[in-house]
Amino acid sequence: MIRREFLVTSALGTAGALANSMGGTERLVHDATGVTEYDDVPMAPMRTERATRKILIAGGGFRTGFIKYMAELTGKARPRICFLPSASADSPQSALGFYASCAPLNVEPFVQNVFIESLSQKQGWDEVLLSMDAIVASGGNTLNQQAIWKAQGIDQVLRTAWDRGIVLGGASAGSLCWFEEGTTDSRPKALSIVKCLGFLPGSHSPHYDAEAGRRPLYQRLIGSGEMKPGYACDNDAGIYFEETAVKRVVSTRKEAKVYYVSVVNGKVSERTLEPDAI
Repeated sequence: MIRREFLVTSALGTAGALANSMGGTERLVHDATGVTEYDDVPMAPMRTERATRKILIAGGGFRTGFIKYMAELTGKARPRICFLPSASADSPQSALGFYASCAPLNVEPFVQNVFIESLSQKQGWDEVLLSMDAIVASGGNTLNQQAIWKAQGIDQVLRTAWDRGIVLGGASAGSLCWFEEGTTDSRPKALSIVKCLGFLPGSHSPHYDAEAGRRPLYQRLIGSGEMKPGYACDNDAGIYFEETAVKRVVSTRKEAKVYYVSVVNGKVSERTLEPDAI
């Protein structure tokens, strides 16, 4: 386990403060009626509590560009960002990749494993996770991740973190986990459906441009009504949600896109949402 007791602060951060502004032009902006320029993309009513709930996802590749944007979303000069490699079975390589992505940034990175024992784990999940400014879920096996989180009660702590305005996010399993459902490679032989936390309504497909089976399966499931409409993300493209509404579509690669997939007039519709570069 990577820890100081069980948490370790990386010494890799560089000097300098993060920019105060999110940068770029937001293409998805609510008007007075709550409707954006993407009229066919559902936008939920915004909550009125002081803490705004925030989730930043990517279809694949939650590296330095996305972590930098997540750090900016916290509003902190040097935010504490925790990595949960649950879906990768607490893989050391996954944790090292997170630290490497954080190295150019003025952030305080932590890694929290779930394969632990009581003698060295001296704090509860709530004590750890609710002390963070942001939490990144790793890629890996979404089905196993969900089973572990629910068995350990981490799912409930993450819900509290979201309600308190702690920024949540991740890519692949780390993006899929926040939705009601989506497509996964977590089972043998074929892509299938997985049910997740449901913080964000609808469905999600990661790796939309990177794995050949993702697009046809996602469209078939939505077209048949087996899966709710939702968002598909290419690798290196993602979405920032405030509450459950799309606030901004972003990417770290020019060709990467985001799509809203639904049924319109009885046929599957794939609406491209052009991202801002981050």
